[in-house]
Amino acid sequence: MTIQPSPQVPGTGAASPKGGWQGARIGPLLLTALVGLVLYFGLPAVVPVPDAKAFTGQPAAPKPAAPAPPKAAPPATRPAPVTVTAPVEKPRKLSRAEAEAKVKAEAEAKAWAESQATQKAEAEAKAKAEADAKVKAAAEEKRRSDWTKGLHLFAIFVTTILGIILKPLPMGAVAMIGIGVTALSGTLTIADSMSGFSDVVIWLIVLAFFISRGFIKTGLGARIAYNFMALLGKRTLGLSYGLAATDLVLSPAIPSNTARAGGIVMPVMASLARAYGSRPDDGTARRMGSFLTLTAYQVDCITSAMFLTAMAANPLAQKLAGDLKVTITWGGWALAALVPGLLALLVVPYVIYRLHRPEITETPEAVQMARGHLAELGPIKRQEWMMLGVFVLLLVLWIFAKPLGDINPTTSALVGLAVLLLTGVLDWEDVKKETGAWDTLVWFAALVMMAGFLNKLGMIPWFSKTMGGMVAGKGWIAAFLVLALVYFYSHYFFASNTAHVASMYAAFLGVSVVAGAPPVLAALVLAFFSNLFAGMTHYGTGPAPVLFGTGYVEVGTWWRMGLLISLINIVIWVGIGGLWWKVLGLW
Repeated sequence: MTIQPSPQVPGTGAASPKGGWQGARIGPLLLTALVGLVLYFGLPAVVPVPDAKAFTGQPAAPKPAAPAPPKAAPPATRPAPVTVTAPVEKPRKLSRAEAEAKVKAEAEAKAWAESQATQKAEAEAKAKAEADAKVKAAAEEKRRSDWTKGLHLFAIFVTTILGIILKPLPMGAVAMIGIGVTALSGTLTIADSMSGFSDVVIWLIVLAFFISRGFIKTGLGARIAYNFMALLGKRTLGLSYGLAATDLVLSPAIPSNTARAGGIVMPVMASLARAYGSRPDDGTARRMGSFLTLTAYQVDCITSAMFLTAMAANPLAQKLAGDLKVTITWGGWALAALVPGLLALLVVPYVIYRLHRPEITETPEAVQMARGHLAELGPIKRQEWMMLGVFVLLLVLWIFAKPLGDINPTTSALVGLAVLLLTGVLDWEDVKKETGAWDTLVWFAALVMMAGFLNKLGMIPWFSKTMGGMVAGKGWIAAFLVLALVYFYSHYFFASNTAHVASMYAAFLGVSVVAGAPPVLAALVLAFFSNLFAGMTHYGTGPAPVLFGTGYVEVGTWWRMGLLISLINIVIWVGIGGLWWKVLGLW
């Protein structure tokens, strides 16, 4: 089967007409630059430095221990005089005047010694006070400097996020400019500005992109989809479950939800709809196409929440949680999402089926169609077997990383890619042409770097303390639910999961922990929500404009169903999921 390229989504960077302006889009560029300048110069002028109890700044690097002062040489001892034994004479009794003189001399010597000791103590205390004052002044100066740097970095960070949303240039180009500004402005050193490229979490997602290319190149992804269609496709509802099962099976190893929904599921879905006479432009969308489109999108949001490697921003959430000393593992994430995720995959397609019922509900021909496509694909080829073997190997290494020697997930991904290259399933040209991976590397490096230094400079801990004080005393369950819901529904203002996670995840996690929520539970719930909230709009994440662009679903229908499914997902993941997490001991 030949997978057709995803349709061009308006406003996503289509090439300008030949001979025209080839640079940035002027309107979005000017708006982004204006907001950035206002924030960069305005924030330090209007936002005072908080009290030291609320904002401590970046921890000072430990100073090397001062060398011990040299020990004073022992006083030279005079040689003992040679004594000559003489007859012992009885001590002469002092006269009264001599005794009084002796007592007076001893008193004067003692007073002088005490005076010297007092003067020495006062001098030492004065020197210590002066040194402490200098240290305190230096610490205060550094704290104020960190506050200003933090505000500047926050301004650059927000401007970068705004640029990613407004798209004056492609996302990677906006991120590179943001990195350059952090160094050029002196907000960070050039080494710190480029440090994101060395982060192993970023390389995990990049390597997973390379590996996911094997599913498309070998045709294994399409084969899996048609096998599920042949198994479950006698009814339209069964077809939706077949698409869900396909997405679920592929999600652990394909971190691009756009690649899964747009590159594998959508071509299969579109061919099914058209085979049953359902087209987006002739009034037949409700026959089948609109139902399958809505289901495919909502299912993709659910499967993205179920695995650490199922969506590009998930490792970013893991990284931000790690910066706050909260550890999330691949297996821990998958286990926590297992019950609510599977339940949501069963409930959501059925709810959409009942509320947006397709006109065609029986599809016996779909089974024959799927078998026909499988016949065209022929028997499983060697490269498909190799791809399947690497897929299983990766799952084993990720799930059993701890007992296998605490293997880092990025190391496991490197092993998987190496096997694919050595066996010829992928070649280096495939790796070079995987532009989505290289693009992800650039903008991930920028966002991770900025978010990490906002934490190091003390901005995120300050926000957490401040907001935590506002919700203190309300009980951690109530406080966390409010915070989680605000985090969830604020996605109406975002067109990217990654932008939302980068700008709000760490801050809301910090506040939740300060409010008393169990750290791992809070980190996982916010991470799950970081995928589920994308289902509300037709621009919420990468697959949204791709699937909406097919034309099968109107905007009003998409938003109404999105709001309803968001409520169902929250009930399932927080309600049933909460009971499951109690069993797991997360709270």
